[in-house]
Amino acid sequence: MSSTPNTTPTATIRAVFLDVDGTYADYGIVPEGHVRAVRAARAAGHKVLLCTGRPVSMLPEAILGAGFDGLVASAGAYVEVDGQILLDRRFPADLAARTVAALDAHNAVYILEAQDSLHVAPGAEARLRAIIEEHFRRAPAGQSKGSSAILGSVKATTNRADTAFAKISVFEAPVPMQLIAEEIGPDIAVVANSIATEGRHAGELYQQGISKADGVAAVIAHFGIEREDSVAIGDGANDLEMVAFAGVGIAIEGSSPELLALADRTAAPPHREGLVDAFTALGLI
Repeated sequence: MSSTPNTTPTATIRAVFLDVDGTYADYGIVPEGHVRAVRAARAAGHKVLLCTGRPVSMLPEAILGAGFDGLVASAGAYVEVDGQILLDRRFPADLAARTVAALDAHNAVYILEAQDSLHVAPGAEARLRAIIEEHFRRAPAGQSKGSSAILGSVKATTNRADTAFAKISVFEAPVPMQLIAEEIGPDIAVVANSIATEGRHAGELYQQGISKADGVAAVIAHFGIEREDSVAIGDGANDLEMVAFAGVGIAIEGSSPELLALADRTAAPPHREGLVDAFTALGLI
């Protein structure tokens, strides 16, 4: 995150929350129009933050480079603004142990997502790499790949339940993720995985009751911005709560019917630089 740019007065300061994958970036690549839109909105005095399911360890400079006023990471479990940590919620030790044990019993391929690193079972590292690289090979021809943002932070860790993680991404399992979540217990919730969903029983496991809306609420309280002056833009299953919570909720075209029904308006996907028109329509730039 860069320092806040020089600002000019605006009638109403808004807080804008951007999902990353499928909203701000496409296969880890941020279009130039989106970079310019973020910088212009911040120059106008608005607060612009990333609001992503990714942990900090999965956010490279290629994504952060436009400069942001803060970020909501791990789907609401971690919130940082101007270097100040507002929320940092991790799996309690007993829940972490039960979750890792259940995933290992099913021989699942998964990453434990901490803010400083990513952890994988040593025996699953090769399978994980193959799944992630397969996904990023689908990027449009000529684009650089975003797989390094994930694989570059992965550590093969034996005592995984001892790590302080906020969320888990499961890339492959032999049974549906909902069944595994039920085995772990009511403290766990599951949502679709944005990288590996193609028949692999993939998903993301997180603590029940935590969502990106928590991060939005923490940030606007910090800045003293009213809820009606918040804007949330997303495309995935973990964006439902924040799009419903924000004063203006925007869904990317092609999102699920459930998200589209919650949204106040839609925006084009990253390859069409949809945030440029969205920011313009809202008077942010």
